[in-house]
Amino acid sequence: MANSFGTDIIFETPDPKKAALFYVEQLGFEITAEAPNMVSLHGPNINMFIERGPLLGPVFEVMVDDVEAAKARLVRNGCTVIKDEPQFPRCYVRDAFGLIYNLTT
Repeated sequence: MANSFGTDIIFETPDPKKAALFYVEQLGFEITAEAPNMVSLHGPNINMFIERGPLLGPVFEVMVDDVEAAKARLVRNGCTVIKDEPQFPRCYVRDAFGLIYNLTT
């Protein structure tokens, strides 16, 4: 199993623009892209995507060879699927330790 962390972190909030401005004004980040429901802050090592939605906390990206196999294995081992949207594609999983990650290839 040679999985790895991706370079993306996403979190959801009711007001993505307001959240992005906080990171711009308080930490010096730069908005690199905007869409009606998402604001992006790209950096040299990590990209942050702030999307309109319910507060879940940060969602890390985990790269796997087979999303369906990884999802099934994780669920068998106590994880909970929080959001599953294959057409996007995204599959948010919360593990027993509270970490949420998006399984992707």
